[in-house]
Amino acid sequence: MAASASRQRWPERAALLVILLAALALRLDGVGFGLPSLNDPDEPLFMMTALEMLQKQSLNPGWFGHPGTTTLYSLVLVIVTVGGIGLASGRFADVDALAAAAYADPGILFLPARLMIVAFGLLCVWLTYRLGKRLGGARLGLVAAVILAVNAVHIEYSQIIRTDVQASAFMLLGAVAALGIAERGRRRDYALAGVCAGLACATKWPAAAIGVTALCAWAGRLAEGQRDRGGPALLGAAAALTLILVSPYLLLDHATVAQNLSGEARPFHPGATGGGFFANLGWYAAGPLLSSLGWIGLALAATGLVWGAGRTRYWAVVILPFCLFFLAMISLQSLRWERWIVPLLPFAALAAARALCGLAALLPASRWRSALLAGALIAVLAPMIGAARSDATERRHDTRQLATAWLRAHAPAGSRILVEHAAFDLMASPYDLSFPLGSAGCVDVRALLAGRVRYSRVESLRGQSAIVDIGHVDPAQLATCRADFVVVSNRLRYRADPAAWAGELARYDRLLAGARLRFAARAEPGRRSGPAVEVYELRPPRGAGEPGPS
Repeated sequence: MAASASRQRWPERAALLVILLAALALRLDGVGFGLPSLNDPDEPLFMMTALEMLQKQSLNPGWFGHPGTTTLYSLVLVIVTVGGIGLASGRFADVDALAAAAYADPGILFLPARLMIVAFGLLCVWLTYRLGKRLGGARLGLVAAVILAVNAVHIEYSQIIRTDVQASAFMLLGAVAALGIAERGRRRDYALAGVCAGLACATKWPAAAIGVTALCAWAGRLAEGQRDRGGPALLGAAAALTLILVSPYLLLDHATVAQNLSGEARPFHPGATGGGFFANLGWYAAGPLLSSLGWIGLALAATGLVWGAGRTRYWAVVILPFCLFFLAMISLQSLRWERWIVPLLPFAALAAARALCGLAALLPASRWRSALLAGALIAVLAPMIGAARSDATERRHDTRQLATAWLRAHAPAGSRILVEHAAFDLMASPYDLSFPLGSAGCVDVRALLAGRVRYSRVESLRGQSAIVDIGHVDPAQLATCRADFVVVSNRLRYRADPAAWAGELARYDRLLAGARLRFAARAEPGRRSGPAVEVYELRPPRGAGEPGPS
């Protein structure tokens, strides 16, 4: 009998394996984008902080903006593993040699770290299947898993060293535990839900919202006359204890926590300032949700979210309240970011799968039912796969790498070049490179890296500025930014809202006065990604070989 049951489950297992392999292939494709240059501005933050923890031999990250503790500890393990393999194989003579190699070529550490995030992205796909199976059977779980597997936004953030995908995995585990509460109400389910909420919060502050699923499951049981005494208290205690055990320096270094949180709470950010609740809600719907799900997928997700709540009690008490709460929470923020929607993507996949399977169930039982479901699923997946492939192509052709190619072809050897992004792909070129660093002015890149700069030093020099760029250089130090060529990647973001960023634009205007625009590149859908990049050639200042006007 057991053998017969195993044979019956074989198609399900085979389908899941195919889905996971497809998800893995999509997330590995182009995972080394940009390297050795670092195109995502937050990746260096996490890697430099993890390296600093190893250099200081301390468990205190010294940064708690996300707070990102679980991500940073995971990165420390990745670095230790890479270093151990390198030392054992003789590639690195010692730890100092590893550090020197990593500063020269960040890909040595960044690529393995990205692969760690890929693994969490794959875990999200599997957990979506598990959650869907618990909610509506194997078919629902498989359909939801394949929808998430090809979601372009989820693929993108599964390739970036950030907290979003890792937090999403802990949130999905919390949702599974909440289902256990709704079904049985055991104390172990409350404790497990609390542990998952604590882990999620230790990864990213807003991820603690997954605790809503457990509280709603408890409320649902209470409405049915089931009194789980001490359930919410156990949930809260387990969450708080887990958070403190995983990230004890939230208490031990509370002054730094307060400072980091004040920095993260900026109401303005170039290119990401929100427009109020309804404007933000519309932006998320018409932006990342639509671009990653497509019109059909988004319509099915909206339908399935409501339909599932009307037909399944567990959906109504666990899934629907959380989705509405989380979407409202991020829409109420002063800023809006595509990445903030990442934790909702598995639930959107579940909702779309619920609508698809529900519509198929309305059809008369026949051989055509499965064929129609497959056809509808293909109609959903086709534009999603197209969007994912288009995004992968764009990430391989970034505007910043185009600027590097232009400089190599046109800038004379020995030129001093000022860059606003982490252009490690220029390190092997015969140029003097400088980088804007807040109160320090524009600093020599090679000297900075030779000193193995720590992120705490960078954080001190940048002050409370949102971005490290020319716009936030101390005006008294702007003379240190003179160069033969200047590569700017943030100026046009400020130019889009000149009233809000007048001071930042004034610094650009002062530095680039009289400069000649030599190269410009912008993102183009389906072809390339990245900010609007401009390369300027600066004329020598008066009295330095070029006469001024008479």
